[in-house]
Amino acid sequence: MAAIPHATYENETPVEVAQSHGVGALKDITYGSIAGIVGKCIEYPFDTVKVRLQSQPDGVPLRYTGPLDCFRQSIHKDGFRSLYRGISAPLTGAAIENSSLFFSYRVAKDLLQSTVYSSESLPFSGLLISGAISGAFTSILLTPVELVKCKMQVPSASGGTKTGPLSIIATVFRHSGIFGLWRGQMGTLIRETGGSSAWFGSYEGVSALFRSYSSKEQSHANTPVTPLPLHQQMLAGAAAGVSYNFIFYPADTIKSRMQTEDIALSSERRSFWSVGKSLWKQQGLKGLYRGCGITVARSAPSSAFIFSIYEGLNHYIG
Repeated sequence: MAAIPHATYENETPVEVAQSHGVGALKDITYGSIAGIVGKCIEYPFDTVKVRLQSQPDGVPLRYTGPLDCFRQSIHKDGFRSLYRGISAPLTGAAIENSSLFFSYRVAKDLLQSTVYSSESLPFSGLLISGAISGAFTSILLTPVELVKCKMQVPSASGGTKTGPLSIIATVFRHSGIFGLWRGQMGTLIRETGGSSAWFGSYEGVSALFRSYSSKEQSHANTPVTPLPLHQQMLAGAAAGVSYNFIFYPADTIKSRMQTEDIALSSERRSFWSVGKSLWKQQGLKGLYRGCGITVARSAPSSAFIFSIYEGLNHYIG
């Protein structure tokens, strides 16, 4: 059922198995990084708008009435390039995130295959668990990158010149120590664990659906199994992106608010749950899903490209 390649190591020596694992890991890291960078370039302006909508402060009138108003104000004030402000950290993060997701997803599937499930291929529940394990691992690597990204995306409270990534890291370290870079980790963990399970699960499920129709059409033909057509890969990837972002979006909203707080002005470091409770009391469910529409809209094409590029590199380069 799995569309992501799953290696088999029967009749191979331990050295050959180790080499196969090494080659597979290198491919996951390389292809995942390339796919992630391309996807991030496509989605980044929409992500900037999403973060600006999410991080509007409590107790004051909203700066933006919606995504289109945020686009308009941002371009009018600082130009279109402002929507790409801080992209250096996210490009690094996209490479880290996607290479880590595809790599750890393969490792989790191999581990479950050898220890839990005895069937020839993992059941759908095994794929969901593999996705959750992959997301939990990736969240640890991703939180510091997202913290820098979010701080660079929001307008400066003083209206002064925006600082660069290294300056932000130095400021966080000075005020909160090394663990300050993992502020918002709970939100990232919830989003990545549940979201990655939905991401891979949706892609695998939709891909399996397409394959089932294809196998019926080819039931009388002795043709080998071939990769899905590009449009089907992109549809499966788009479904994965929507599932990833919509279901656990409130956790991402709370994380963004935590990471965009002004360190110098915040005398009390609120927890994930206290930030979520405060947001719920002031703005309700609508506040937790602020910016969700534009996020889901941009995630569909971005995720479609990520999976299609990854699968294409795997198929044509090997």
